[in-house]
This record gives sequence, structure tokens and C-alpha cells, in this order.
Amino acid sequence: MSHQLRRHGHTCTRAAHGGAALQAYGSADLVLLDLELPDLDGLEVCRAIRSVSRVPLIIVTSRKSETDCVLGLQAGADDYVTRPFGIRELMARIEAVTRRTQWQPAAAAGPAQEIRHGRLRIDAGSREVTVDGTPVALTRKEFDLLCLLAQHPDVVVPRRQLLQQVWGDSWSRRTVDTHVSSVRGKLGDPGWIITVRGVGFRLGVV
Repeated sequence: MSHQLRRHGHTCTRAAHGGAALQAYGSADLVLLDLELPDLDGLEVCRAIRSVSRVPLIIVTSRKSETDCVLGLQAGADDYVTRPFGIRELMARIEAVTRRTQWQPAAAAGPAQEIRHGRLRIDAGSREVTVDGTPVALTRKEFDLLCLLAQHPDVVVPRRQLLQQVWGDSWSRRTVDTHVSSVRGKLGDPGWIITVRGVGFRLGVV
């Protein structure tokens, strides 16, 4: 794969195991992560990278089940690609992820750097979330989703709008539901995000 990527103009650094990946990702513009590693669980490597970095990350794996895909996305991956695949598909996915990860919520660029909603506090500048002062660790996409809902606290945000603004309209209904479920769990109460059937979601107060 590295040879093919180089032929398309990319500079590649190959990490043979999870420990090496955790040492190398800091200088990367994008990470392609295999889940089958000789020393560490690939999902744990994904979580470790995502806990400290917003580098675009694509999981490339032979694990094809829906459960594996959901776990990969919940761990913070921006995309999940299963073998076999062609280099043209991989290049297209790299380009799509790169486009999507350039987007930031409007609040991050505007004057309202901090959003308070009941016990919930969102700092759009530092991309930090707390509930009752306790930090909540969210992935990049989870933060973007929550921030978008918090910008419109009394409005139902349509599912289509979430897809367009957070994922670039290239993902599925299941992607939104998976991330909403994950954010609810991390915030500690499902009432923080309310589902309005057939329309979308709105921020709740717990």
C-alpha cells in the first residue's frame, strides 16, 4: 500500500506495530490504521490517538462486521474501509476525509467562544466540554455534533443538516445515530440529546 500511495504523491511512514504508531502519528497529516496489530488492539491505538489529536484517521481492516465498524467510528475514526479495496477507492476516501476534517463549527470562528446550557459547558475555542465542571472526552465529530446542537438549543436540527455540516453529507443515517448515542453515553444521560422522530435532534436539559 505504501508504494501505491507514494506513486500518488504521498510521503509515507510505515509503523510495524501499535507502539510505533503511537510514536509516529504526531508528524502525520493523516493516519491509516490497521486494527490487526501484533502488540496492541487497534481500537485502543485509535482511542489513544484521538484522545490527544484531531489528525484525520481512517481505519483500514479485514474486519467487516457492522459491530466492528461501529466500534471503529466510536473510537474516533473518520472513516472505516474494509479489504479488499482498490487504490482509487482509498484515494477518494482520503480526499473526502481531508475535505470533511477542514470544517469547523461556526461557533469556533465567531465571538461566542463559550456555550452554557444548564450543567453543560462547551468551549468552542479549546473544544472542551464539561458537565458540572467534569471534563467530557469527545471525538472531533462528537464535539462538532454537540456544538452544532448547542448553537440552536431551542430548535430541532434536522438530520440532513447534521450530515451536511458535520460529515459533508457523505455518510449515512446510522452514522448520526451512532454518534448521538455515543455523546449521550459520555454526557452521562440520554436526556441531553432528544430525538424528534422523523425530523432530527435537539439539545435537552438534564
